[in-house]
Amino acid sequence: MAPGILPAGGPAAGSAGAAVGRSLPPARFSAQARLKALQADIMELILERGLEAGDALPTEHELSAELGVGRNTLRESLKVLQALGVIEIRHGFGMFVAPSNFDALADGLTFRGRLSLRHHGQEALQLVEVRQALESGLIAGAMDLMTPEGLLAVEESVLRMEALAGSGESFLEADAEFHRRLFEPLNNDLLVSLLGVFRGVYRRLQMELAGDEGPGLPAAALHRGIYEAVAAGDKVLAAQRLSSHFDGIRGRIAAAAGE
Repeated sequence: MAPGILPAGGPAAGSAGAAVGRSLPPARFSAQARLKALQADIMELILERGLEAGDALPTEHELSAELGVGRNTLRESLKVLQALGVIEIRHGFGMFVAPSNFDALADGLTFRGRLSLRHHGQEALQLVEVRQALESGLIAGAMDLMTPEGLLAVEESVLRMEALAGSGESFLEADAEFHRRLFEPLNNDLLVSLLGVFRGVYRRLQMELAGDEGPGLPAAALHRGIYEAVAAGDKVLAAQRLSSHFDGIRGRIAAAAGE
């Protein structure tokens, strides 16, 4: 280019193009795309071969040959799939299809929620809202299938919470048991796992907002109210009480975020 002649589009266009180049280097983008494609290929291989949780995958050597990639590239993708809970790497034994595991999801959501508390708390509120929507939205279906024995089990969890709260002890396990028993009639293992994830996130947010304080009698009373609505067969009231169960932490998140 001759001296003094600017690139097409002038200085602004040139600087903008440089900024784009800096933010997304083509080579790096291409490498990331190849890794994602390789991860998809490995998952497709698992599905095509009909492998189940606990089944062994081909060896690294076999996968490298079949997928046409180098060992280092393959290992990068395998590490990502392990972090996602797709495969399990047992050193000295091999690679296996991982059992159902929501740890990665729980860790990621917990991090996002805690991080948001340092700003406006929006993601933390959204996580609470997801659990709130799940429980209040599904309670009617659970009540339709609730047996007398199931209802008795829910009441036992309430009694346990009240006893522990009365003696000043934390009843976190009884609380988790209450919610699990409440939705057990739906016989949905995925739902139980997801509710467990959101309970864990919820609990971690509670700790972040107010330290590791055990819930007391007011919280036990909230659970008593939910149980009584379920026992009375009042689906609307049960959904309302489940929804209001989350008002406390919503207020604390908003206060922590300065809203």
